[in-house]
Amino acid sequence: MVHPYAVLGFLAAVLPLVVTPGASLALLVQHVTAGGRRRALPVVLGTATGLYIHAAFAMAGLSALVMHSSQAFTAVKVIGAAYLVGLGVWTWRSATASARAPVRRHPPVRSDSVCTQALLANVLNPKAASIYLTLVPQFIEADHSFDAQILTLATAHALLVTLWLLAWTVLVRRASRTLQRPRFKRTAARITAVVFLALGIRTAVT
Repeated sequence: MVHPYAVLGFLAAVLPLVVTPGASLALLVQHVTAGGRRRALPVVLGTATGLYIHAAFAMAGLSALVMHSSQAFTAVKVIGAAYLVGLGVWTWRSATASARAPVRRHPPVRSDSVCTQALLANVLNPKAASIYLTLVPQFIEADHSFDAQILTLATAHALLVTLWLLAWTVLVRRASRTLQRPRFKRTAARITAVVFLALGIRTAVT
């Protein structure tokens, strides 16, 4: 069992990382803008699931292997960077295609597809994995179950991320009239694409 003060300390330490704009927030803005607040749920679910996967890797020692092996760490970075760049290119091309096509109703995007995008964006981010190797060990006690403590901190982390993304969902939906304009949707999609590209390049070079 993690002491409540340890949980609060962990949340305070991880808060700056949570509020820093990243792939999850970019996905949220893109999909909520395009399809409404219901699209936020799969983004939140995919992101939270990714955190639990990182926690599971940490419990299994896999994250330590990746972080302490330069080859494995580089492989994860390259895969993650390639995914983000590919997602950015796809998003930009989709926005460009919608600008050239006549205005019409598009079929809804499958929720499981959105969830998978958010999951991969989180799992393939080595910096997210590093949280469970650099921050988590500072808030667990050696005389208690490591797995239970890591799971508790991961749950607190997931709740914090969920609240942050839901807050952004409310902000995005309050501007619903503007957000529903086709021109704004295309602009938002292109900005999202640039964010993905920038994140992918940053991941590759850092």
